Amino acid sequence: MNAKGKVFKYGDNVDTDVIIPARYLNIADPKELSAHAMEDIDTEFVNKVQPGDVIVATKNFGCGSSREHAPLVIKENGVSCVIASSFARIFYRNAINIGLPILECEAAANGIDAGDEVAVDFDTGVIQNITKGETYQAAAFPPFIQSIIKAGGLLKSLKERGE
Repeated sequence: MNAKGKVFKYGDNVDTDVIIPARYLNIADPKELSAHAMEDIDTEFVNKVQPGDVIVATKNFGCGSSREHAPLVIKENGVSCVIASSFARIFYRNAINIGLPILECEAAANGIDAGDEVAVDFDTGVIQNITKGETYQAAAFPPFIQSIIKAGGLLKSLKERGE
């Protein structure tokens, strides 16, 4: 399983209220909700993001409240992967639960810039910065997480296994 796309780059402590502002949480339709993703930090994100693009951030991405909406709107906008130095634990779990691949890699988070094109191999954890010709190594997903992501989320994975 792989991802390849252009990078949207953010810094430390991008919290869930920045990813999807609380004022929109009364919107039930994921497509309509996702139109407001990242608008408080990057007003052009939803207009510029293309299917397959990648978000790269530094420390503590997804901190703040435990809302599942945050990884959902990222995935709904076609982002294929989020790479960061570190993630808030609840965001990490929520992302895996909905099948959004996320990788922790400090070297990649620091070395990749906005607009770079990157390719990610989820099976090996190799992140290639095609623009700069650099390669970074993140921890590969264990097989059980790979199966959740490949299925499109935890519930879909359980259904596939007949549970």
